[in-house]
Amino acid sequence: MEREVAACRSLFEKKTRDYGTSWRILRLPSLTDQIYIKANRIRSLQESGENRVGDGIRGEFVAMVNYAVMALVQQELSATEPLELPLSQALELYDRHINRILDLMMDKNHDYGEAWRQMRIESMVDLILMKLLRIKQIEDHQGRTLVSEGVEGGYMDIVNYSLFCLVRLREESDES
Repeated sequence: MEREVAACRSLFEKKTRDYGTSWRILRLPSLTDQIYIKANRIRSLQESGENRVGDGIRGEFVAMVNYAVMALVQQELSATEPLELPLSQALELYDRHINRILDLMMDKNHDYGEAWRQMRIESMVDLILMKLLRIKQIEDHQGRTLVSEGVEGGYMDIVNYSLFCLVRLREESDES
């Protein structure tokens, strides 16, 4: 899992060096839609078996991790804060959120006994898509819920499922 998290963070850092924190202009629904596009593309590639663009599934899972962390950062920061953050601050925010997510993962793995290891990657993609549809509903209702955990928990679950899929993809490629 550490390798997968390190790969996601490394790409986030490189893109932040290239583009700054231009993603800060995105509102939460836009970030949700970006994650949806990535998850939907994975599902489409899984179903068709055809990849015309060339970018692989692994990169889409990495992108979902990073977009979900960006969404959590956006949720935390006020709109009055500057769009451009220093690299050190952006990385500190990334690390804080990813560490919270990993703590949640450890707690859930304890309770669920690492059930994700027996799940199909396709099933985890479906769960990510379901989480995204739930997040979109909550966003459309201006964040009001009756019994749901809210968008934060959904983003955290998306990161965890994406990391699980990255681990599974690595393990499968190691076996071949």
